[in-house]
Amino acid sequence: MSSRPSRTKSATPGLQETPAVPVGPGKGGNGGKGKENVGIRGDSAPSHHGGGGHGGHGHGRAAEPVRLPVPRSEVVLPLEPASLVESRYRDGKYYVARVIDRRPIEGKTVNDAGPEEWDYYVHYRSFNRRMDEWVELDNLNLDTVVPSDPIDPNDPKAKKRRMEEMYAQSEEEGEGHEDFDHDELLDHAEFTKVKNIDRIELGRFEMETWYFSPLPDEYSNLKKLYFCEYDLAFFKRREEMVRHLKKVRLLHPPGVEIYRHNGISMFEVDGRKAKTYCQNLCYLAKLFLDHKTLRYDVDLFLFYVMCEYDERGAHIVGYFSKENDVFAGCNLACILTFPAYQRKGYGKFLISFSYELSKLEGKPGTPERPLSDLGARSYRAYWARVLLNIIKVHEGPISIKELSDMTMFQLNDITSTLEGLKMIQYQKGQHVICAAPDVIEMHLKNCGSEGYPVNPAKIVWSPISVQKEIGFKA
Repeated sequence: MSSRPSRTKSATPGLQETPAVPVGPGKGGNGGKGKENVGIRGDSAPSHHGGGGHGGHGHGRAAEPVRLPVPRSEVVLPLEPASLVESRYRDGKYYVARVIDRRPIEGKTVNDAGPEEWDYYVHYRSFNRRMDEWVELDNLNLDTVVPSDPIDPNDPKAKKRRMEEMYAQSEEEGEGHEDFDHDELLDHAEFTKVKNIDRIELGRFEMETWYFSPLPDEYSNLKKLYFCEYDLAFFKRREEMVRHLKKVRLLHPPGVEIYRHNGISMFEVDGRKAKTYCQNLCYLAKLFLDHKTLRYDVDLFLFYVMCEYDERGAHIVGYFSKENDVFAGCNLACILTFPAYQRKGYGKFLISFSYELSKLEGKPGTPERPLSDLGARSYRAYWARVLLNIIKVHEGPISIKELSDMTMFQLNDITSTLEGLKMIQYQKGQHVICAAPDVIEMHLKNCGSEGYPVNPAKIVWSPISVQKEIGFKA
């Protein structure tokens, strides 16, 4: 939706890869040698960098005592999962990381790998999980190792405590899971703890993935996966995809084009009628969404696929989905702009488009909760910008209900947004909007740009209820 740290490059020869630069606190590195050992708190304070969100809720856990690194002579290799160690990130600096998993180096097996012939999958404790990665032993500063406590095989709760220790930080960073049951969240974190695909190729771009996706087993644990940008079929080898492309005849998503303007098209794809395409879209999207509720029962959903179009066809850049239910209160379930197309305002376009459809339905809508960290930020900025622009030019008093009728935002979203801006008060049993012009201008500057605009006049669409009445068929 909004810009995320990523490593994206064009698959076209001659274009350079742009490295990700993490944000957040961390220690500078000098190769990990001769640095002062620093105590590491087992449950460190959440950072506002990298993970975003609202900070932690902690589930009532008491803070663990500071745990000191062991002397280098006492470090046992290979490191055990849940160990803490400083790891060198791509910017050359060292950050506290937790070992999530380990694997023998290429060419070795579990049985014949020596103590130093292992790679480690680490989670940087100040960063969002999308920054997790495999690193070689040379990337670790072994002077900072805090070993994990051994698991007592006779203690039935020991494994769960280990899981809580490993995944507590992700909860505290606020990754869109705040409303989930604690045990369910642990199961989700364990199942998705390691990315199973390193990179994908989609059209002319190559992108580094962020999260685990439940792809079929034969496609898991690959360095790279190749997607056809038209039907989203995926392949292990590029030559397979190239052969497939020669057979593809439909050079756009398999749905109805409901919008075309200034090089952008929107297609409505019914999950019941294009099941394989929509399932492939979910597999692809899950590589960039750490969202427990991303569903694969696509029959229940409509997918609105955004494309850039040219003489070679329509090239997917992002999408949002919504329930195929006229009684559903949510106008959006999942939303994603692929990393190669971010910083173009397309995420804001998709949010705006979802509300334009709500206006045509005549029914206020809201995104499905919980929102991811970036999703929450994007929506708060979008709601604020739209409401402030209305209030700025409106003459006389205006009610929350009138704002809802004009925008199709739900009442709670309007109220919470204005409360966050400190522009609403509750007086004599009703909400009163209070805002000086200079305060409105200040908030508008903080909301960022409008993004890529939607032209409502170019939308050719009717609500599901109307389509059913007239017997519409895609």
